[in-house]
Amino acid sequence: MSVQQNAKKILVTGGAGYIGSHTCLLLLEAGFDVVVVDNLSNSSLESLRRVEKLTEKFIRFYKVDVTDQKALNAVFVDHEFEAVVHFAGLKAVGESSQIPLTYYEQNVHGSVTLIKVMQAHNLKRIVFSSSATVYGDPASVPIKEDFPTSATNPYGRTKLFVEEILRDQAVADNEWQIVLLRYFNPVGAHISGQIGEHPQGIPNNLMPYISQVAVGQREFLSVFGNDYSTPDGTGVRDYIHVVDLSDAHVKAIQKIASFAGVTTLNLGTGNGYSVLDMVKAFEQGSGKNVPYKLVERRPGDIAECWADPSYAGVILGWEAKKGLDEMIEDTWRWQSNNPNGFNK
Repeated sequence: MSVQQNAKKILVTGGAGYIGSHTCLLLLEAGFDVVVVDNLSNSSLESLRRVEKLTEKFIRFYKVDVTDQKALNAVFVDHEFEAVVHFAGLKAVGESSQIPLTYYEQNVHGSVTLIKVMQAHNLKRIVFSSSATVYGDPASVPIKEDFPTSATNPYGRTKLFVEEILRDQAVADNEWQIVLLRYFNPVGAHISGQIGEHPQGIPNNLMPYISQVAVGQREFLSVFGNDYSTPDGTGVRDYIHVVDLSDAHVKAIQKIASFAGVTTLNLGTGNGYSVLDMVKAFEQGSGKNVPYKLVERRPGDIAECWADPSYAGVILGWEAKKGLDEMIEDTWRWQSNNPNGFNK
């Protein structure tokens, strides 16, 4: 395993997670040196081992929670970072309504702790993993970056609060260079089938749930609500391939030195698909049956949500390249090769 000599070093918080591991892989391929901190509460160290194998490059890993200021500071003492990509946090909309204090502690307090440690070490470049949930229930679609923000659940509020904290920090100190990336719905897996989404317990996102039903792990898919004002009554979302999403982070890191203040970007494809569209497409792509049951709406869910991602094209020279067929093909390859995820 090689460490890249004189390469710029990037700290990736939550780097062992789904989007984090794919971004680590692309950062390594782009010539960066990567250091990961992760508490492994909803991720697996196996993901990073596989990234190292795929890239033949070394990742320095620390089992650290971002709320632990002392442990985080020790990482910064060990390394001189060029920038931080901040993924670490809890991410389930439904769960956030049940344990809101845990979400505020981990996502908001954890982010404040990270920003404090960065400031203490005079590091002022950060790419933050935000979410389309900050738009609340949008008045119209597609969604542009200047739409009003609000939140319909505690998870979304934590993302919104951290965005505001970072904006306030940039006002207080104009040397900060901050990129807020608002994700729509990440799906898919690396083309190797070696890394992908491995939710702990019952999946909160649609695609891993569908793929677990298809592989025989679960009996049926629960479709939450079929009475929305959408073509087939089920929720419509903008699904983006995780590799496209990760590519945007690499481009943000490559260009962050030329940015000033706060740059906010939507990351999506600009296309909306309903839950039942995704079920049908997955059945066609995998050749497997995906039985489903219609159940009540989840609190905090909205009818439709898709992006206008054109600004990210202007600022980063980025666009989503992978279509729905690839998203499903790569998800199915990952799930069928790893029916138990990263567990042996």
